[in-house]
Amino acid sequence: MKMRSIFIVSSPFGTPTRERALARLCRTALLAALLTSRLAQAQEQSPERATPQAPSGSAPAPQPSEAPPAAPVVEMPKLLEIVEAIYPAQAKQDRLEAKVALRLTLDAQGVVKTAEVLGPVGHGFDEAAQEAALRFRFEPAKRNGTTVPARVVYTYEFRLPPPPTPPSAQPSGQAAASESSDSSFGETIEVSAGGESVAQRRRQSAEAVQVLEVGTLQREAVDLGEALARTEGVSVRRSGGLGSTSRFSIAGLTDEQIRFFIDGVPLELAGYGAGLANVPVNLVQRVETYQGVVPIRFGADALGGAVHLETDQNFQGLGASASYEFGSFDTHRLTASIRQLHEPTGFLLRASGFFDTTRNDYLVDVEVEAADGSGRPVRARVHRFHDGYRAGGAGIEAGFVDQSWARRLLLRVFTGTYDKDLQNDIEMSAPYGEVEYGETSGGSTLRFEQIYSNGLSVDAIAGYTYRRNHLTDLSQCVYDWYGRCILVLPQPGVLEGRPIERTIGQHTGFARLNFGWNVSPSQKFRLSLAPTFVDRAGEDRQLQEAQQLDPLDGERNLFSLVAGLEYEIDAFEERLENILFVKDYLQRAYGEKPLDGGEFAITKRNLHQVGVGDSARLRFAPGLYAKASYEWATRMPRPDEFFGDGLLVVENLKLQPETSHNLNLGLTYEAPSTPAGDFRANVTGFGRLADQLILLVPQPSYFVYENVFAARSLGVSGTAGWISPGRYVSLDGNATWQDFRNTSSEGVYGAFVDKRIPNRPYLFANGSARFELSNLMNPRDELALTWNLRYIHKFFRAWEGFGKVDTKDVIASQWVHSLSLTYVTRSDSATLTWSADAQNLTDAKAFDFYGVQRPGRSLFATLTVDFET
Repeated sequence: MKMRSIFIVSSPFGTPTRERALARLCRTALLAALLTSRLAQAQEQSPERATPQAPSGSAPAPQPSEAPPAAPVVEMPKLLEIVEAIYPAQAKQDRLEAKVALRLTLDAQGVVKTAEVLGPVGHGFDEAAQEAALRFRFEPAKRNGTTVPARVVYTYEFRLPPPPTPPSAQPSGQAAASESSDSSFGETIEVSAGGESVAQRRRQSAEAVQVLEVGTLQREAVDLGEALARTEGVSVRRSGGLGSTSRFSIAGLTDEQIRFFIDGVPLELAGYGAGLANVPVNLVQRVETYQGVVPIRFGADALGGAVHLETDQNFQGLGASASYEFGSFDTHRLTASIRQLHEPTGFLLRASGFFDTTRNDYLVDVEVEAADGSGRPVRARVHRFHDGYRAGGAGIEAGFVDQSWARRLLLRVFTGTYDKDLQNDIEMSAPYGEVEYGETSGGSTLRFEQIYSNGLSVDAIAGYTYRRNHLTDLSQCVYDWYGRCILVLPQPGVLEGRPIERTIGQHTGFARLNFGWNVSPSQKFRLSLAPTFVDRAGEDRQLQEAQQLDPLDGERNLFSLVAGLEYEIDAFEERLENILFVKDYLQRAYGEKPLDGGEFAITKRNLHQVGVGDSARLRFAPGLYAKASYEWATRMPRPDEFFGDGLLVVENLKLQPETSHNLNLGLTYEAPSTPAGDFRANVTGFGRLADQLILLVPQPSYFVYENVFAARSLGVSGTAGWISPGRYVSLDGNATWQDFRNTSSEGVYGAFVDKRIPNRPYLFANGSARFELSNLMNPRDELALTWNLRYIHKFFRAWEGFGKVDTKDVIASQWVHSLSLTYVTRSDSATLTWSADAQNLTDAKAFDFYGVQRPGRSLFATLTVDFET
């Protein structure tokens, strides 16, 4: 049997003869030389596929890898010893071949500690490749001459030999290959740190996804909201400083139309506080943003897309990290995490926590009464006096990883809380001095993952979360913008003219069940089931004490089930990847709404929808590929939309589900490691044709969700980036234009047909420049200066065509700059980072919403320590 390549170092089933062992050692030496040469070339240019030939004689000595021009000097791991995988018997019988992508974790001695399958192919290939890879031996990676741990993305290729030549046709003296040597080895394709290879694979998949790696951002005083606002197609708007409510938008769709997850768990059920923008960036490794077409594995009925936060999945050894940030407005942010893996048993224990506090007492420009007693309004600059934010949370996770019976079995228990002072109304025209709201949550999740030899895989997570929201308005006074009580109220309460003491408790049980079947290495089926049950009840203590009807006292529950079936195929030597899927949406709602007579009216809703979608990627050349994706998407109303949040959003039990045709078409060019540096550019056009669109509509003292009968969003976004040779300079920029309009002549907004949906930007852009030097005070340090710019074009707060243009409320065009200086120094086991940040460097007046002013110039400093053994 003739082989493409055969490599044997040792056999776990017996001792080879001396001749066979000698021959294998010769072949191993040659392979080591070939791989060393290829790894050295990979530092300067993208690797090209090559087929090692079976050695026929002694091998030349391995050549050392050339150091890349970038500083500090990093030497990649060199493969010294290969162990041949045993070809699965049934797969051989069925004439199946496969490529198994593995992520190998190496220690500082070059020993393979873990071998993680990145894309399971089944049929026994995954287990065979893992078993062999765990016995590979590497020369360890080096950083400035010192050995360090590393990760290698490694492809093990199983290829059957051609049909054997009849014995009569063989040349004299040639023997057939041994039946025990039926696997071929795929070259190392990428060396990564912190999961970069996974990010690259995700970017180049057929999925409509952008991937943001937060490694450098963790060194700056930015949160996830600020980080994501720098990416194309994404808008993040806030009603104030840290802890304020935020509006996240992708291609014009926003609020609950976008779903958020952390490690596959819905973010609102994971105990991380007030929302995405307030999740500590130091606890996240990578952020994936899905543009309108959402994979079935999330079990999401998202209309506009999804955001997935992935925490650090490096479980090796002992690791710990801590970060402390302090700065303007009496802001303090602390995060910490620690993990320990007992490698003989695979038992993992890790914990993380965070604490944030700020006064948010930044300066704002407001109207106050003149000091002369005339009562006329004059402009003044004052400090916000009742805008504090406090948040904290902790989670402990324990279980087993990388075992034969389970790839993951992890139990996580968590708790979180936040409290926020409410400074003003939605237009910042009236200050409050005693109104507060917040949330406390707790729960647990259980995750199980396994890959089976018959091509089946399971990724299941189930959990329970309890959330308790509260809103308190027992204000005795009317305050002015100086924080003075100017009027004593006849009865407490400024929001509704009465005292408010609301609490809402919500019990949520949920599951995400994903099953996979690899029919062949190029064809995969996936099935997803995502049931969720929500039960909530609340009370307004002040109403009950006054023996009045409490609208929160009614029973309310919601059951949702999102199911999906997906088929993926790779064709034409992986140049074409296509994912076809269907989704099914089911929702049952039950609510009791109070009537004027003191009784409750029961409302029951049964909703059902079906959706379909497809994503494709076509690779024209190694660095040039196009993507196209489409989904007929449905989103069912969420609990807060149906029932209100008990705080500032009131109920609307008449809401209908919203649907949309979502389309993306993009072209990406990547040119890494050219003589002129690394280049990357992308342009994407998108369309969203939505029906029964649900919008959050402001009222004088509250919000309510309503259906806008039809709307469409058309737009284009583009990004470009360049990294200089040596990585001394990095330049990035992106821009987005979107046209989001009401297209219905019926309903409450029928008079505004063909008009832009108000109060959302339609043109915005970001730019950044990073300058980096290394080896300044010691051989393993870095100094970086990063400048960021954000531009938002002016937009109307109200509908176009309503009122006169010269008197309309307008949010003016804005240019906001920030600057960050970072210094990093490393030892063999620890990394220490200092950073200083100046945000809104020019002290520009920044507004995300009409009248609500964002913080001006502010300074922050951050210290981060990472420890690995």
